Amino acid sequence: MKINRRQQNGVTILDLSGAITIGEGDIVLREAVNDEMENGTRNLLLNCASVTGIDSSGIGGLVSSYTTAQKHGGSLKLLNLTQKAGDLLVITKLMTVFEIHDDEKEAVASF
Repeated sequence: MKINRRQQNGVTILDLSGAITIGEGDIVLREAVNDEMENGTRNLLLNCASVTGIDSSGIGGLVSSYTTAQKHGGSLKLLNLTQKAGDLLVITKLMTVFEIHDDEKEAVASF
């Protein structure tokens, strides 16, 4: 998995591409979010438009990232969630935990 970082109106956007799966993707995501929080980021948006796959470890990585942001007094939201990821969040009853957006401008403004 690859992550590109960009800023918009005080919000850090991490553009995720590839699979968030056991072994690499979930670890890369957790490390990226942890680094952002330790460097002072408080408004974090994960753009999932280019995520090609997600498994239970990937869902765990999203939950861990959310928890890390909360512990640092930050906020983490999701953008452009794929159908499969959305379905997994519904099945695991995590859909109510995450704030999810389909429009980047709206998502940035929500912070």
